[in-house]
Amino acid sequence: MFVDSHCHLDFPDLIAREDEVLATMAANDVRHALCISVRLEDFPRVLALAERHPQLWASVGVHPDNADCEEPDLARLVALADHPKVVAIGETGLDYYWQKDAPEWQRERFRTHIRAARKCGKPLIVHTRSAADDTLRLMREEGAAEAGGVMHCFTESREVAEAALDLGFYISFSGIVTFKNAKDLKAVAQYVPLDRLLIETDAPYLAPVPHRGKTNEPAWVVHVAEEIARLRNEPLERIEAATTENFFRLFRHAHAH
Repeated sequence: MFVDSHCHLDFPDLIAREDEVLATMAANDVRHALCISVRLEDFPRVLALAERHPQLWASVGVHPDNADCEEPDLARLVALADHPKVVAIGETGLDYYWQKDAPEWQRERFRTHIRAARKCGKPLIVHTRSAADDTLRLMREEGAAEAGGVMHCFTESREVAEAALDLGFYISFSGIVTFKNAKDLKAVAQYVPLDRLLIETDAPYLAPVPHRGKTNEPAWVVHVAEEIARLRNEPLERIEAATTENFFRLFRHAHAH
């Protein structure tokens, strides 16, 4: 079975087709998916999805791009994470691509999430864009290695991957790894140790080839696995087994059904 380690099933394009999306998942042997929180205001919707379906799990956090929303504090994140269906803190991190002034509030928010992950014993889901040095610096300063986690939708260099791996983090690849022009990323996918590899869709975004440009969905995480298998010259079954095992090792509060 496959696991989509990062998707946004509560977003309008997907939740409107909830039953269909889940049926297609099952038909493609994608047995579990982690639904990611990006705003506390929307967290009840994410949690409700996970509560409705045994194959879904939830995270709690506030995406670094979201400025005009409820600001999380340590106590609130820890309290919301104290639910059996919540298996991770995030998505959190730094994004200087959209927030070009590299705001201090973003760094403080990231620190809060790392502290929450350490306090509740659940791993981090880290987003980083145009901010790798600061992301890694804050992870080191705040002891992120103690919580563990994943660098989601990885698009950085091999050096950034090495630094994250040194902190005990996993590296997750999305549909971007199937894009023809993603040569450097393909090389990173060949390099990451098999026991630290995860796959994701980030649905409804970043649909992999051959669905590029369409609304992405968890069923298509299989195409990410296929490309990684091709790049590494390994059987698809090996990538399937490893990424599934890795998911349940990292997100240890999730249980296979």
